[in-house]
Formats: sequence, C-alpha cells, structure tokens
Amino acid sequence: MVGWDRIRPSRPTRLGRGSDSNPRHERIPSSRTVRLGRVQPQAPGHRTIYCNDRDANLPVRFKGNSISTTKYNFFTFLPKGLFEQFRRVANLYFLTISILSTTPISPVSPITNVLPLSLVLLVSLIKEAFEDWKRFQNDMAINNNPVEVLQDQRWESIPWKKLQVGDIVRIKQDGFFPADLLFLASTNPDGVCYIETANLDGETNLKIRKASEKTWDYLTPEKASEFKGEVQCEQPNNSLYTFTGNLIIQKQTVPLTPNQILLRGCSLRNTEYVVGAVIFTGQETKVMMNTMNVPSKRSTLERKLDKLILTLFATLFAMCLIGAIGSGVFIDRKYYYLGLQEDVENQFDPNKPFVVTILTMFTLITLYSTIIPISLYVSIEMIKFIQCAQFINKDLHMYHIETNTPALARTSNLNEELGQVEYIFSDKTGTLTRNLMEFFKCSIGGEVYGTGVTEIERGIAERDGIKLMESKKSANTVQERGFNFDDARLMRGAWRNEPNSDICKEFFRCLAICHTVLPEGVESPEKITYQAASPDEAALVTAAKNFGFFFYRRTPTMIFVRESHVDKMGKIEDVSYEILNVLEFNSTRKRQSVVCRYPDGRLVLYCKGADTVIYERLAVGNDDIKKVSREHLEQFGASGLRTLCLAYRDLSPDIYESWNEKFIQAKSSLRDREKKLDEVAELIEQDLILIGCTAIEDKLQEGVPTCIETLARAGIKIWVLTGDKMETAINIAYACNLINNEMKQFIISSETDAIREVESRGDQVEIARFIKEEVKKELKRCLEEAQTYLHTVSGPKLALVIDGKCLMYALDPSLRVMLLNLSLNCCSVVCCRVSPLQKAQVTSLVKKGARKITLSIGDGANDVSMIQAAHVGIGISGQEGMQAVMASDFAIAQFRFLTDLLLVHGRWSYLRLCKVITYFFYKNLTFTLTQFWFTFQTGFSGQRFYDDWFQSLYNVIFTALPVIMVGLFDKDVSASLSKKYPEIYREGIRNVFFKWRVVAVWAFFSVYQSLIFYYFVTTSSSGAHNSSGKVFGLWDVSTMAFTCVVVTVNLRLLLMCNSITRWHYISVGGSILAWFCFIFLYSGIMTTYDRQENVYFVIYVLMSTFYFYVTIILVPVVALLCDFIYQGVQRWFFPYDYQIVQEIHRHEPEGRTRTELLEIGNELTPHEARSYAIAQLPRELSKHTGFAFDSPGYESFFASQLGVYAPQKAWDVARRASMKSRPKIGQKK
Repeated sequence: MVGWDRIRPSRPTRLGRGSDSNPRHERIPSSRTVRLGRVQPQAPGHRTIYCNDRDANLPVRFKGNSISTTKYNFFTFLPKGLFEQFRRVANLYFLTISILSTTPISPVSPITNVLPLSLVLLVSLIKEAFEDWKRFQNDMAINNNPVEVLQDQRWESIPWKKLQVGDIVRIKQDGFFPADLLFLASTNPDGVCYIETANLDGETNLKIRKASEKTWDYLTPEKASEFKGEVQCEQPNNSLYTFTGNLIIQKQTVPLTPNQILLRGCSLRNTEYVVGAVIFTGQETKVMMNTMNVPSKRSTLERKLDKLILTLFATLFAMCLIGAIGSGVFIDRKYYYLGLQEDVENQFDPNKPFVVTILTMFTLITLYSTIIPISLYVSIEMIKFIQCAQFINKDLHMYHIETNTPALARTSNLNEELGQVEYIFSDKTGTLTRNLMEFFKCSIGGEVYGTGVTEIERGIAERDGIKLMESKKSANTVQERGFNFDDARLMRGAWRNEPNSDICKEFFRCLAICHTVLPEGVESPEKITYQAASPDEAALVTAAKNFGFFFYRRTPTMIFVRESHVDKMGKIEDVSYEILNVLEFNSTRKRQSVVCRYPDGRLVLYCKGADTVIYERLAVGNDDIKKVSREHLEQFGASGLRTLCLAYRDLSPDIYESWNEKFIQAKSSLRDREKKLDEVAELIEQDLILIGCTAIEDKLQEGVPTCIETLARAGIKIWVLTGDKMETAINIAYACNLINNEMKQFIISSETDAIREVESRGDQVEIARFIKEEVKKELKRCLEEAQTYLHTVSGPKLALVIDGKCLMYALDPSLRVMLLNLSLNCCSVVCCRVSPLQKAQVTSLVKKGARKITLSIGDGANDVSMIQAAHVGIGISGQEGMQAVMASDFAIAQFRFLTDLLLVHGRWSYLRLCKVITYFFYKNLTFTLTQFWFTFQTGFSGQRFYDDWFQSLYNVIFTALPVIMVGLFDKDVSASLSKKYPEIYREGIRNVFFKWRVVAVWAFFSVYQSLIFYYFVTTSSSGAHNSSGKVFGLWDVSTMAFTCVVVTVNLRLLLMCNSITRWHYISVGGSILAWFCFIFLYSGIMTTYDRQENVYFVIYVLMSTFYFYVTIILVPVVALLCDFIYQGVQRWFFPYDYQIVQEIHRHEPEGRTRTELLEIGNELTPHEARSYAIAQLPRELSKHTGFAFDSPGYESFFASQLGVYAPQKAWDVARRASMKSRPKIGQKK
C-alpha cells in the first residue's frame, strides 16, 4: 500500500488544476507524480478508476462493455467446432479410417468412410452453428441498447458496447443498468433509489440503494461534469452481495458499500432517474462473472457406452488380427493361378509374410470399420433433444397453473439419468414446503400466544391416534397473506391488559423496526404492500401491523411507525425512529440488528436471530424467562414452525459513540471489510435482554407426502438437508412420510449435556476434540446396531438424523467411511442445521463414495452447490429467486412433479436409450460379420463383399430412421401405470437393460444372423442362375445378402418394440423402400468413371428370378426365428417387471388420456363426445405387442364394445369372430 500513499496527495492537485490561476507552477510536479502513479502496476487485489476522465483510465486498458456469450466466432468456428467433434473417440477413429481409405492398401473407396463421417459432422456443426447464432443475435441486441452518457456537459445516447470505465451515465425509470455503476445521485430525496434484481437472483421485491451524501448534488449535466473523483476498489469478482472500495473526492475518503453499487442486469424502479459512474464493464461485471457454465455432466449410460465402444474396438482388433495372420499364412506361390510369381506388390509378396500381415491388418481395419456405429452419437443427441423439447417441456402433468410455470429441461445430456436415480437430496424450505410464511404463534415474556393447530400437529395427532378438536376462531381474527394468528389476548389493543404489557410493546416495536423491508403503495394498512428480502421478514412486519404497530414509510435514516393503543386505548400516533446502524443478516451471523434512536433520545439495539446465537449473547439473569422460552421454542419446533428469538439492549450515548467510531473504521476498510464488520458487531451485540420468540408456519407443498411415498416404493432413498432446527426437521419428515413410528431412528446431535458442558468452558481446541470423539462413538454405536437389525429377517427400516455441527466432524476423512456405511443402510436421512457447503459435501460423499446416481433438488441460492454436486440437479422455480434454476439441469415448479419427471420421463428415456444403443451395436456387428465370414473364402486378401456405396449408406439412410422412432415413441407401459406401479422403476436403478449380459445376448444373435445371411445366401446361390442361364457372381450374391440384412434388421426393430405407432411403420417401411429405390437407380446407371461397373443391372437380374423372392422371405424368417423364440421364453419364464404389468393390463385402454391432459372434463356436445370417443378407440397408434407381431385393433368392433356408433369397415368382418372371446371393457348400458 506504500504506492497508494504516494499517489493520493497528488490527485487533489490534478483535480483542482482547471480552476488554478497559475497552472504552470503546479503542472510539472503534478503530472510527473501522476504519470508515475498511472504506469505503476495496479496494487494487488485493487483497481483505481478516475471518474469522468477517459484519458486518465486509458493506460490501464480496462475491458470494454461489449459482451459475448457465444462459443465461437467467424474464424474459430471451423477449427474449434471440429476439435469439439473429434474429442469423441468414435469420430476420431473414423477420421483415421477415412485417411487410411485414401491409401493404396484400402480395399474400399474413400467415399465409403468419408461420406458417413461428413454427414455426421455436418449435422453436428449445423446444430452448433444454429445454437451459437441465437446466442450471437441475443448478444448484439444487448450490446446495441442505448444509454445516456455525459459528454461536453450534456447527455449523449450511445450503445452499451461503447461505454467505458469511469464514464458518467444517466439511467431513467424502468431502464436497465448497462454496467456495474457507482450510484452518485438520484431524483428521489436523500439520494435513494429502488432497484429490482429479478435478472440477477429472480427476486421481484424491490431493494433500496442510497448514494453517498458527498455526491447527491451531481444530478444535472452541468453539475455532473464537475465531478472528478478517484475510486479505489476491489478487482472484479463474482460476489453479488459484497463490494469493498473507497471514493476519494475533494481530499476526503468516502467508504463504499454494496448499498452504493448498481449492478448490471438490475432495473430502476419508482425513481425518475439516477446518475452513476461506471466501475466494472462487460465481462468484468458481477453478473457476467456469475454466468459460469454449469459443470459439464455426462450421464452414467454415456460413460458405459464408452466402454462398449472400447469393447467394439477390441473386437475389431481381434477380427483384423485373425485376418492378418490368416493372410500371412495363406499367401503361397503354390496358388499359381493368383499370379504371385514375380514383381508382386508388398501386400501379396509370399517372400515377406510379416509385411503381408501388417499391411493386411490395415486393409481389414478399413474394411471392418462399420463395426463402430458412426451415427450413434448424433442419433442419441437428436433423440435426447426432442425428448426434452417435445415431451418434458410440454407435459401438462408438470405444468403449474397457479404460477404459469411449465417444466424446463435446461440440458438434454441427462434424460436417461433421471431413470436411474437412487438417492434424492432435498432442501426443505420452499422445496418440500411452500415458502409462503405465515405468522402463527409467539412467546412474549414467557407466555405463549396463538391458538392455531399446524398441519404437522395434525399429522402427529393422527400418528398417535388422538383426535384433535377444531379450535373456534375468535371474532377479532384477521386473515391476511403472511398472518394466520388467532388470540384475542393480543389483538385490537387487548395486549395492554396483559401482565407483561411493557414486554409486549418492546416485542411489537422490534418487529416493526428491526428489518430491511420496503413499503410500497398507499400508506394505509389495507392497501400497503411490503417488499421484503425473504417471506419471513414480510410476515413479521405484517404481524406488527396487525398488532397495532403499522410500519408505513422508510427513508435511509428513518423508519415511520403508526402506533395504536400505546398510551391509552384507541389513541393512534405516528412515531419516527432514527436508524443509526444496520448490522445485516448473513449465514455466518444468523442474526440481524438495528441501532435506533427514539424521538425522546433513547438509544436501543434491537436484535432478532436464531435461538442458538441469541442465547449466547444474553445478559446474566432472567433465567426463568430463558428456560420457559427455550421450552416454547422446542414446542414450536415440534409443531414444525420456524422460530426466531427477539432481544434488545438499551445503550448509553458514550458506549454507542465509542462503538460507532470502530464501526465507521471497519466500514472504511479495504481489506477484510466483512470480517471486521462482524467483529465490531460482536462488541455491541451482547448483554441482550430476551423479549420473546416468533413462530412462523411454512406449509407443506401440495402432494409432497404422496410423492415421497411413491418415490420410496420406487426404491429411491430421500435425504432432507435443511438449515432448520432438529425438531422442526424431524416433524416435517414425519409429516411428509419420510419417517414413521415403525422406523428405528438414530439421532446424532450436538445438543447433549456433555457437549454443552465442554462448550461452556470456551476452549475451542478441547471442544473440537471432544465433539469429534463423541461423534465417532455415536457413529460406531449406530452402525453396530444397524448391522444387527439388517441381519434379522423382519428388522425395522432405519432412519438417521444428524445436525450440522456433528456432520462437520463426521465428514472428516477418518470418520467419513463410517458415516457413509451407516447412511447407506438407512431408508431416510435428515441433516439439520447444515450450511450450503455441507449440503454439497454430503451429496459428493454418496456420489463418489457409494457410486450411486444422485439427484439434488432445491429452490434457493444456498442450494446451488448441492445442485451442481449431484449427477442431476433440479431447481424449483419458487419464492427464493432463480439462482437454483439457473444452476440446475431441469427446472420444475413443485416437488410433486418429481413423480412424473423420474417415474415417467426418466424411466422411458432410460429404456429407450438402452434399446437404441444395443440395437445400434447389433445392426453394425451383424453387417460387419457378414464381411468377416467372406474374408475366410477370399484367402484373407481383404476383398470387399459389399459395394462401397452399400457400406456408406447402411448406417446413415437404410437403418437410421427407425431406431430414432424407437428412441422417441417406444413406451412399455403408460404414464398412469408407471406411477401406479412405481416398483418397475427399480429396474433402472439396477441398470438391468444395459448390462454386459444384455450386450452378450445381442452379440449372440448378431453372430447367428450374420451366419444365416452369409452362408444361407452364398450356399443357396451356388446352384441358382439367372434367366440367361449364368450362375450368380459376387455382386449378385452380395446385393442379395445386403437386401436380406436391410430387411431383417429393420423387422428386428419392430420385434423389440413395446408399442408400435404409425411412425414405426412409416420409418421401417420407408427405410426398406429407400434401399430398393437406391439400388434401382444405382444399378441402372453406369458412368465411365464408375469403379463398380459390376453392380450394373444386378437388381434387375436378381428380381427376374424366383430365387430372389424365396430368399427375401425365407432368410429374414429363419434369421428372426431364434430371436422370436428367445423373446417368448424370456417373457413367459423370466419376465421383466414391466412385462408383468403389461400382462395385468393387456386389455385396458391407454392410461393417460387427452381428457386428463387438458382437464376438459365432460363439457362436450353430443357430437363432440361421439367424435372424441371414436378418437380414443384402440388402434395402431399405440399397443403393447409383447414379443410377437400383434394384429392391429379395428375401430368398429371396439366401438360396439364401448357402446359408441362408428361406421363399419370392410376388413372388420374377418377380425370379428376371433375377437368375441375377449372381455368387454367399460361397456355402457
């Protein structure tokens, strides 16, 4: 900081030189000093900004205000885009193969490998370009927004992107701040403005900002042009709620706090205009530094897919090695007819068997390259994207009408991960509960007030078999949002008659004064609205209003309260309290304090906060009230209420003045300001007198208990991680069916007599050692007990409850394994009093330690780390802003929507993608193996069996579309049955559809079918001949074999489907038709440059023979017979869970109907009802085929069964007789 001391004295000289009568006298030393100061490197961790002086800021080269959120630019798109694509092993492999295919050793034309690779890369790059173009357009729109900047004593409009650090700008009402600004002046009195931070954190409540008194006058352009200040502040960082800096103006240092900073992205409200100086621009603004990409997550299925690809590489290598060794052995001059005598190329030189082996190896690698499915990745991406955009985002079952919020998939990488989740980590407030706080009960001076019964209390009573009497509401009950309190003893001034009326007065004043709430609207109790940082704050101020202490106006230094019944009943007076200091709430302090001065000069500190921190700071004495209030706190906690303690302290002017000096000093500090402010706050927040405590109810969200019960039946274990007290957390867990009386509960708490006794001594080292020992002892005891229960046949389910202090020690590396083992044996785990970091640590513990698939769900900024730590992060778009949503992978409006997201969409996605991957594996292996068997009959020479174009288009045209249809539309059971039988979700947790056993079965059928294709066709064709009497040649046989392959693999896809839609028929029929159209054209054309002139007219020759038609029918039937038998045996004797559900409901119509989706009920005209009934009849749209080809349903038969008239179709007659034996479903009388 020595450099700073040298610079400071010189600045006022420079600032003042414009008005100096003799500038030359000062100029030389001044400019020299300043120049030295400017070219020096910035002090570590700080920057200096000269306001309203672009030239002075020029040497530092601050970043411009233009922002870019694109991944690419014009020059980097191709290299960077290709680099991204070739990071995938399969694409890199095909690039190598394409390069190899251009060499003389390649048996195939380069087009064979280059074409599919080019198509895949083209599709991927077009997708990347489209997404980036959208980002670029959005950036351009933002960068070209106009803003008024001070130039030559007038406001000039320039685009945001031309703004520079140090510029003076004017922002009008409802305008957005273009950069991070230092707030200088406002049209509002006292230099105040109101801002909305919705773009930053989603909170719509207004925040108050106050300019420093030294800059209030710089409002007009003439006055603002005189402003020459130097800002010394922190370097750009991503902390939205902190700022440390000083403004040096007119030889005075003014401390700057977050209160004087207007962040980019926020908007101005209720203020005509403000003037500010630009501090951080563009990518260095706090909002841009917070737009970090969500951690890149890859699904477990995708990682297993990599292993499958590696297995295919190994298979490819083995096949090539066999062929290469065979080639080295086979090459011999005795085969004189091969012409291997003299001047033969190296690949076929009998004198160099080793060279032959090596070269043949490379030849076969290019020949068998189709074993790796090149279009697999792009197909999966396409399927996942459509699943998100069309199915998840548009599901009306996950649409919340009240808030008009649909589900939102923010990434398409993790769809199938939703079908394999085993552990859910949930926040409590706003996630399980509504985060709509209502003042419900309170304790004042040791007396409980409030007669209501909470949902939790009803649940406890129901559990214990007690019937609760509904309490009658008194005549004076007030019903208002945030206030659900009923007790005549406190309402309408009745508190004056209470024995503790003075304490009641302090209680109400504390509620009305100790807060950061902003009133809005007309200053009357009925019409005013409160803008609060949290729903709790608003509820407490609303309570004060209803008790007769109406807070109606605030300025930066004053709070105005309309007090009723204070001196005598019915008397109303307006009282103004001067706010001297606000000691703000943060997660470390867990309390908030206000120092205020009464009109009569009385100085009071009001404090509210968590019971643990308030009790530590109470004055000695009043033990009775402390004890009774603690009992009341526990009672409120047991009822599931959120509690806060209220306390106050009278201050003498001397004590306050000496403390205030330290406070101002700490506030002006550039280093560790937050820490110093906390330390200074500790000095005055002591010797407090307890007033009482508040109890606020946060009701459970609709459908939470049912959702948790359903998820538990699906085999999912739910952990609740909350900052609430243990009693509250346990009772919420009871209320939402997470814990019940049948469970054995293990409770590990730091609130024990032994721990309290050690803590009272104050030795931090001893406290840490003792708690760690206690936690170790408890973990060991609980683990031993848990293992004894697990070894019994009918042992109870287990639940673990642990608090944050114990968890801190349990997460120590020496105890972590013990905690994990105990937790994994429990069905439910509740962690209370935990910090955001601990939430993330617990999630990582299970994710990495147990290697289970985890999901985190939360709604607030304190849940972000937990959401990002889990495999899948879900954000609830609720009351606490959008930070959780912005960090999440999926966003939903209510916890209960998890049922649909996991059990329906997650399970379907997992099932579909497993089928897509295994089918790709099967079809490519089958195709490549036919070429492999041919190698044995060609002396391992690397002669190709198929034409180059056949090989190129096999993956990208002839078999591409049907598998995408399976990935989009296959459905084993309906959505309603998925939720009715949540147990079928367990198959995803066990990953039964993508085990090596499943892959081995598919591999077996690939080998079997490839043998059928090759040997059946080659053997049968040896005796066949065309119409001119010639025997079939190589290209006739290979075209016949390829036709059989295309037909069979497409029909095999229908065999594996659980439901068949018209899209399946169109895609399968279209793929087979595409092959015939292609071969008709391809074999009908011959050019002079055509390398494959032998294919000319092949298909026409083949189709003129009877042999072609017999083979095209017989080969697919024989090839698929084995699959057919296997599926039948598997379904009958070893069925999957979903197949059992299919059999139970095989005669029932589809579960999720259009009526359910649109909730239109039965409000239909008779004509509409008839049309609708016909539309709902069973048909080709979706039916469960099981293992065989089921016949399509026909309208008129089912119509008669359901009592709906539908015209008869000619083809129905043949079907009618066979259908009569079926049970009639839903027949109308």
